[in-house]
Amino acid sequence: MASSQSIDLFKSQARLPKFAIPRRYDLFLRPDLSSCTFAGLAEIAVDVVGDTRFLVLNAADLSIDSGSVLFKSPSVSKDLRPSEVVLVEEDEILVLRFDDVLPSGEGFLGIGFQGTLSDRMKGFYRSVYEYNGEKKNMAVTQFEPADARRCFPCWDEPSFKATFKIKLEVPSDLVALSNMPVLEETINGPVKIISFQESPVMSSYLVAIVIGLFDFVEASTSDGIKVRVYCQVGKTSQGKFSLDVAVKTLDLYKKYFAIPYPLPKLDMVAIPDFAAGAMENYGLVTYRETALLFDDHHSAASNKQRVVVVVAHELAHQWFGNLVTMEWWTHLWLNEGFATWVSYLAADSFFPEWKVWTQFLGETTAGLRLDALAESHAIEVDINHASEIDEIFDAISYKKGASVIRMLQSYLGAESFQRSLASYIKKFAWSNAKTEDLWAALEEESGEPVKILMESWTKQKGYPVINVKINDGKLELEQTQFLSSGSEGSGQWIVPITVSCGSYASQKKFLLKTKSEKLDVPELTNLISTSDGSFWIKLNVDQTGFYRVKYDDLLAAGLRSAIEANQLSPTDRFGILDDAFALSMACKQTLSSLLSLLASFSEEDEYTLLSQIITISYKIANIAADAAPELLAELKQFLITLLWRPAEKLGWDSKINEGHLDAMLRGELLTALAQLGHDLTIKEAVRRFYAFLDDRDTALLPPDIRKAAYVAVMQTVDSSNKKGYESLLRVYRETDLSQEKTRILSALACSSDPVIILDALNFVLSSEVRNQDAIHGLYGVNIEGREIAWTWLKDNWDYISKTWGSGFLITLFISYTVSQFASDEKANEIEEFFASRTKPSIARTVKQSIERVRNNAKWIKSIRSEESLAQTIKELANKS
Repeated sequence: MASSQSIDLFKSQARLPKFAIPRRYDLFLRPDLSSCTFAGLAEIAVDVVGDTRFLVLNAADLSIDSGSVLFKSPSVSKDLRPSEVVLVEEDEILVLRFDDVLPSGEGFLGIGFQGTLSDRMKGFYRSVYEYNGEKKNMAVTQFEPADARRCFPCWDEPSFKATFKIKLEVPSDLVALSNMPVLEETINGPVKIISFQESPVMSSYLVAIVIGLFDFVEASTSDGIKVRVYCQVGKTSQGKFSLDVAVKTLDLYKKYFAIPYPLPKLDMVAIPDFAAGAMENYGLVTYRETALLFDDHHSAASNKQRVVVVVAHELAHQWFGNLVTMEWWTHLWLNEGFATWVSYLAADSFFPEWKVWTQFLGETTAGLRLDALAESHAIEVDINHASEIDEIFDAISYKKGASVIRMLQSYLGAESFQRSLASYIKKFAWSNAKTEDLWAALEEESGEPVKILMESWTKQKGYPVINVKINDGKLELEQTQFLSSGSEGSGQWIVPITVSCGSYASQKKFLLKTKSEKLDVPELTNLISTSDGSFWIKLNVDQTGFYRVKYDDLLAAGLRSAIEANQLSPTDRFGILDDAFALSMACKQTLSSLLSLLASFSEEDEYTLLSQIITISYKIANIAADAAPELLAELKQFLITLLWRPAEKLGWDSKINEGHLDAMLRGELLTALAQLGHDLTIKEAVRRFYAFLDDRDTALLPPDIRKAAYVAVMQTVDSSNKKGYESLLRVYRETDLSQEKTRILSALACSSDPVIILDALNFVLSSEVRNQDAIHGLYGVNIEGREIAWTWLKDNWDYISKTWGSGFLITLFISYTVSQFASDEKANEIEEFFASRTKPSIARTVKQSIERVRNNAKWIKSIRSEESLAQTIKELANKS
């Protein structure tokens, strides 16, 4: 009885006890790719640092060979064998109980085990590919955040850094890769044994193994690091672009971080089945095919940009995450926020004409949207169980994280910031750090109170809206917590405020440390007294701050005039529009005022702004369909005219030497016009699609406009005319390019016919669609399809939960399906359905999605109470 009580002490704990610290793993694995099983042996050198009769480490989904478990110590002549070996599945721990207290100091733990190569895209799993028309299995690892324990027993927490020496027994004809270069290879008939060099110290989640049939392309960095891109046989030409980006990125980061890339090689591998976008395993980075491969003939400009940003993100982790690792998952944002921010720095360095810092506002907006929910979380979030980690790989850790870093860099200055980062990385290289360690480094270099300033942004959720008005010749600012429900939160921040008055020539900068402040702005008097009455004041210059601004009517009118007169930068125009959109959704401004502001963008030609106008147009059209269906036709007429002008200017066909942004914009504009039901666009798109169906190399449908054509085709499909739908499925089945498949999947549900929508949703659950791609099938579900999608989700929940239930993809199934609804009744129904089905890994997503539904319902009520809305829409439609 005593022993089971002792084992109970280790259950339901957030972290492992620190009785013993791993120093080195000798790991042998023998995968069987036909039976999809593996066997292994781990010999772990540990330091026993406390008096204990127990060793507690992580293991999950493994069979432990109890007879193989033993502990050796130099101070004891005989092997020690545990009297109990207990796997606690719910906590994913392996408890070894010994009869005697273990000798302190160095010891060696040996464990034999077996496991299954599952298809859950986590742990040690199988991915399927085709070679010469035959389906084959490859074996792949994905260990972040907490799945190394599914491959071998280990101390599976970031702070338990150790070295790894890996040996594999694999079929002789296959390529086997790991973090380090091959040390020795012995071929023994049909199998070979490969030993890899011992790694430097690293966390278990960064260990990686890939076994399959691959081709590669290779190049070297300026200091001789060999870089390779591995892909399926016959696809090497698609790896050349990412290879070039990787070599340039390693050279750039070596300078930026002032430390060379620390490993002898870097391999990047395209994996056909992969849950995330990519994974930064040390020296062996794994990717979805869409994030690594680029086909000159069939990839769109947006695919090219994705490859650059994702490669730059993963390689940033080789320093920020791998060399210096967060101490615990609470500090995940240090990894992901930084890698996101630095990836834009790299992309801007290589492709300045892409204007990626303007595009970065899309990241900021995604962070602001999620963080305006009452069910958001702080950047630094307490993690009390491994099952909670997956859910924080979200827009807060990545996008808000990156945005507050950009805000801080803007406040401290680029050079001071870079020097601080270099000294932080040097100080914590090969070890672990917490958020406060970074603040200390930045504070020391800059002399600014970084810790106090930034803790208001990382330790509490949410952000402020700054209310601005002119009173007695003074500028009055007041901060309140912004919530998309329209409620006021109680948070307060130290806000880096920047102000421009009538010109960018002079800027005011200060920290707003209190709830409100009055500013003497001498320029105000001059501006207000100008004869034409046109003046403008813009806060949060260039949108470097993570907050929103609400202007009084006078200031808002001045900014509208400044937009029409083209006096504001693209980033400031974006900020004014996005803040007005958010304030309207939160019922703090009318929809009429948002539509009037949109009208002042009639001459807009900047990619990032038009992309945001498209996003806003979709949301407005959807909410109006619920709130004021009688106004929908005229509203759509206004939105279509707004988007048709730049679309007509760009035309359907690319011009010689046209830019990357024009190519991306053309595709987005035409897709939006098709989705909004613009007849001319739909007819032309359908014509081009059928030309493409006859000849896949036709110049009439280049990759940038294919999504638009696919959406347009689905607008013409119904149960009595399925030709377009069947034609799209034919293209899907005939292509082997993952980017093409996901483009088609994301258009299949863009029909208004319930039978077709259900058919499209069922198709994404079929064996023809890889599990990693199924979520794309929900992208196209519009307001007409939301009820069908919700019923489909409920009917298939057991299967969806079983198939995707252990990773972040399940959260997307929920949020995409649920968030389109807009009534309290539906919110109650959704709440009731999930009440008995919620697990820790989806609890936060379910709450956030229900909150969005309730917020939509509030917005509808607010819109219905707007007396001037019908008049505003009529005037705008007539004007357009």
